[in-house]
Amino acid sequence: MKRSWLRYGIIALAIAAGVIILNTQKEQRPVFSPRDYAEIASSGILRAVTEYNAVSYHVTEDTLQGFDYELLNLFASEKGLKLEITPEMSFEKRLKGLISGQYDILATGTVVTTQLKDSLLFTRTLLLSKQVLVQRKKEEGKDSLYIHSQLDLANKHLHVIKGSPALLRIHNLISEIADTIYIDEVDLYGPEQLLAMVSGGDIDYAVCDENIAQASIDEFPNLDINTDISFTQFYAWGVSKHSPALLDSLNVWMDSFIQTKAYKNLYNKYFN
Repeated sequence: MKRSWLRYGIIALAIAAGVIILNTQKEQRPVFSPRDYAEIASSGILRAVTEYNAVSYHVTEDTLQGFDYELLNLFASEKGLKLEITPEMSFEKRLKGLISGQYDILATGTVVTTQLKDSLLFTRTLLLSKQVLVQRKKEEGKDSLYIHSQLDLANKHLHVIKGSPALLRIHNLISEIADTIYIDEVDLYGPEQLLAMVSGGDIDYAVCDENIAQASIDEFPNLDINTDISFTQFYAWGVSKHSPALLDSLNVWMDSFIQTKAYKNLYNKYFN
């Protein structure tokens, strides 16, 4: 009997200790809320989230590069802010982090849609791009896999980043062709990983932004990205609905910087 009580006592103590630890961990978790420019300037830190890819943000020979990273770094430097940037492959997590205030800026080219305008404020347009179909080039004996036009997408499986704005376009396309398109949402990988999976034959089709596909296409000579999924659209950065002053600061700075030779060189570095 004493042993049983001792055993139960030890278990109870262990449970109590676990509860204390969990409560302590919860208390230590940072609580975020959206910040506007005055609060950001006061803290001296600008928090941004981006996607790790050849266009937005990547490491080359121990050097951080990327159109979005370099542009944002120039803005932060001019404003005397320390830049804290987080690479996040999940579009849903990027958006959730921005809305919750974990990040101040969604600093990766994001297609401007009416749906997303309900959740965030967009900066001035930074890019024009579109979504394209990623598939393998025609192979002898496998021509039936090759998609010539959007009408050929009926009953095909398209792999798309989970939560991507491209999903809205594909759903519209389903209505336009009056047939079924199967959508497989991918949560763990980014667009470049999807290109590699199509190239390697793991999947047959993916949809991603043309600018990222073009930046990576030389690595996958067997891929074809010539079939458009969407029309040309506007791409921009996003900030919280509670950060209008930050939006104004970004737009004023961008309007000025885009007129400079430095911006033209930066743009040509990644898009020409």
